Amino acid sequence: MFGNVDFDSIDITQEPPEEEPARQYYFIAKCRKYVKEESERLGRPLFAVVRTFGCQMNAKDSEKLAGILEAAGYDMIDSEEANFVLYNTCTVRDNANQRVYGRLGVLNGIKRKNPGMKIALCGCMMQEEAVIEKLKKSYRFVDLIFGTHNIYKFAELLYMALEDHGMIIDIWKDTDKIVEDLPARRKFSFKSGVNIMFGCNNFCSYCIVPYVRGRERSRNPKDIIREIEALAAGGVVEVMLLGQNVNSYGKNLEEPVSFAELLREVEKIEGIKRIRFMTSHPKDLSDELIEVMKNSTKICRHLHLPLQSGSTKILTAMNRKYTKEQYLALAEKIRREIPDISITTDIIVGFPGETPEDVEETIDVVKKVEYDNAFTFIYSKRAGTPAAGMKEQVPEEAVKEGFDKLLFVVQETAKKRAALLKGQVMEALVEEKNEQDETLMTGRLSNNILVHFKGDDTLLGKLVKVRLEECHGFYYMGTMTD
Repeated sequence: MFGNVDFDSIDITQEPPEEEPARQYYFIAKCRKYVKEESERLGRPLFAVVRTFGCQMNAKDSEKLAGILEAAGYDMIDSEEANFVLYNTCTVRDNANQRVYGRLGVLNGIKRKNPGMKIALCGCMMQEEAVIEKLKKSYRFVDLIFGTHNIYKFAELLYMALEDHGMIIDIWKDTDKIVEDLPARRKFSFKSGVNIMFGCNNFCSYCIVPYVRGRERSRNPKDIIREIEALAAGGVVEVMLLGQNVNSYGKNLEEPVSFAELLREVEKIEGIKRIRFMTSHPKDLSDELIEVMKNSTKICRHLHLPLQSGSTKILTAMNRKYTKEQYLALAEKIRREIPDISITTDIIVGFPGETPEDVEETIDVVKKVEYDNAFTFIYSKRAGTPAAGMKEQVPEEAVKEGFDKLLFVVQETAKKRAALLKGQVMEALVEEKNEQDETLMTGRLSNNILVHFKGDDTLLGKLVKVRLEECHGFYYMGTMTD
């Protein structure tokens, strides 16, 4: 286990080991020597920052990257006025790419004042060939570029960057490798994300994820359980199991294990009070999973079930592999079996060929399912996906009209659902001090709704009872009770 590694005792005069993670431990030790010597030369610590763009999978990857930097001897800070700046990028939508390019312009100015500064880019955006070509041409000041498949190799790449080899580019097309027991620096001491699988096999026609994160690879269940047991021993009370499609977990293992079976094992771990997961693909959500959720005392009453569109015609073009009727039947079954469940979703507006009638079909699903919240997006054309080459791209004005109409229904439905909880006493995990009012703490209910109430820092990480008093649409004001 990583926690037992003494990096300063590793013999870095020898050749690096071939096996992982020992090879990365070796390079962490090499980096520690460099950072220590540079810190002594400057008479101050070396600082590093990791900026995350994108999803919770990226956030979890960033914890590993920050953990490696910390193990290498850097002091982690929030400012980009650092010795080492790393952007973990997203490419699901084009505006995510543009944000990164914009920030790189700012970093270039900072680096001119501090020539010893190192800049690194990794993540999904780096898996696009056009992006790499643009970086090589217009952003030569970037020192290190790597992708999603070799994040575990970061310590080795970091050492190469510190040795000043010019722009280092290490992009893999795919991998079946999963390396365990690397350092991690968690944002919260009491809750943690846990990767259970990587990649995606679904190839939705609008989505670039399978191309940049590769095919599905499930972690060994024993490794997952071991990690969660260690987290629980360290004070973690809530875990979120992460994967592009958690419902298909375990299918590619030598001894297949269903996601429902994995949940049963996680539920047995002493100290874990809450279990969350995302994301669930509707086509793979089994009756077994519904049954496990229904009977569990630890699995949170929240299910994120992406719809994307309520039109069967558009769903077919999206390659979602279910119809409007099948989705509605599934949602109805979930509501019937787990009455207190909160269902949230993702919806795309403006997919090629979508008509106002198709938008009405989506609105119809929103009204019937009554989502507790929905994340609505305007379709973003991603080069390399089948949808990018489709004819009948929807005019911008029509997209905006459909989006605004859908958003209104989504917000009204969500407010109506949230208001049903008024007056109830529910359990909240206290996550942070309220940003707007320091006398308030912010907690998250099992159903994922936030509640703000009077309290102090001593409550952080604790599960407390809160009376829900004032509904403000997507959150509550409440009072802690005994």
